[in-house]
Amino acid sequence: QNQHDDVKKQLLDLQLQHNSLKLEHRKSLESHSQKLAQLQQEKDSEVTNLQDTVFKLREESKLLRKAHQEVHSQLLSAQAQMEEFRQLKEALQKMPGLR
Repeated sequence: QNQHDDVKKQLLDLQLQHNSLKLEHRKSLESHSQKLAQLQQEKDSEVTNLQDTVFKLREESKLLRKAHQEVHSQLLSAQAQMEEFRQLKEALQKMPGLR
């Protein structure tokens, strides 16, 4: 009888311990799931921000390329005008009546 009571008590203790461990495991799992969801949300947000930054940089690059082409075109035009003025100056200097 006494041994039977001891075994019953051990069984009860083990069941309590088992239930306690199950609860602890469930809490740990929930906490882990929440942390995972939070990290996923942070990652998604960061990816969105990076995609936005890449888009803005591409747009800025297009504008800079266009501005560079315009400046280059203006430079070529200015060089052509300078050459034209140089030729006019030479022509004027060669005219006998204007010395």
